[in-house]
Amino acid sequence: LTCGEETNGAFNGAKWLTENQRGLIDAEFGLHEGGWGTMDEKGKRIALNIDAGEKLSQNYQLEVTNPGGHSMRPVKDNAITRLAAGLQKINAYDFPLESTDASREYFSRMAPLTGGAMGAAMAAFAHNPHDEKAAAVLATDPRYNAAMRTTCVPTLINGGHATNALPQRVTANVNCRIFPGTTIEQVRGKLLELTGDPQIKITAQAARSEPSGAPPLTDAIMKPIISMAAKLWPGVPVIPQLDIGATDASFVTPGGIPTYAFTPM
Repeated sequence: LTCGEETNGAFNGAKWLTENQRGLIDAEFGLHEGGWGTMDEKGKRIALNIDAGEKLSQNYQLEVTNPGGHSMRPVKDNAITRLAAGLQKINAYDFPLESTDASREYFSRMAPLTGGAMGAAMAAFAHNPHDEKAAAVLATDPRYNAAMRTTCVPTLINGGHATNALPQRVTANVNCRIFPGTTIEQVRGKLLELTGDPQIKITAQAARSEPSGAPPLTDAIMKPIISMAAKLWPGVPVIPQLDIGATDASFVTPGGIPTYAFTPM
């Protein structure tokens, strides 16, 4: 009935329930899969995480159309190479650094547990989320890079119609994970700026959900989890984080049921 980020542009049960049968799922708060735990390279349990807030998953279609022609009479204005040049520019760009209360607390509390250069970078970023040197170290890990900024990546491409013809239409899907506080249109504007080519049409696809703020980590949420975690995993702290994926919380939280991801594993 429900599903996470795989339902971009498709029917989602959690969204339908929230919008049409809110009373059936009424609750003070919600818990669902996600969060999980962190182990070091030796398998030692070092933290349990709870997701409070998440990035928005949004797809954009990039399209180039062209008169085409025969491959025996090639021209430089090729739809495939034009789109490829735009995708290269998007791929090379790093969105500005951003943070939330949960992401800063995550880096702050994980720093001493991680240690080394990465731990030092975590502590520095938590103290100053505009520290470019610390961010450069964190960015070497794709998880941490995604927790610091909006990201956009090409995921699908389709074009051409024959092996001996110049392509008349080429499309690509770019999937962006938008940081809380940034709008879908702002990201589309940046993609247009990056490609810098009026022949590359960029269209925001059907929005999976609307951007939403992070739910508060109240005692009603945290105390029972911390208490039970202490029994299951003595000495392992419970640390909040910004979810870099996309879950059903994005539908339920805006509907008035603050929803968190926590899995005691």
